[in-house]
Amino acid sequence: MSVTPSFLLMLLGCCLVTAIPRMLPFLVMRNMKISAPILKWLSYIPICIFSALVIESFMSNGAQGFQIHWLELIAVIATFIISLITRSLLWTVILGVVIMALLRLFF
Repeated sequence: MSVTPSFLLMLLGCCLVTAIPRMLPFLVMRNMKISAPILKWLSYIPICIFSALVIESFMSNGAQGFQIHWLELIAVIATFIISLITRSLLWTVILGVVIMALLRLFF
């Protein structure tokens, strides 16, 4: 693959389009004071996003209607139990991936 000037311009444009929406809110909000109720409300956003991603991994609503993907649900439940037992993000991720790999291997 050769690197052409048009490719470099496209790469630079992609970097800017990715970086600007991520940095702009921090630059705008760095000198503003946020009230305590709004900060409390904002603290729930990571939990909501993570929950939506996890739930979306084992539930879907496609052409055949609402479906539950049982292998993924079993892996999510097992990984949740592992996280409660180990309290370690590293072991939770490693064992969750291993559980999902074994479930896909055998089923």
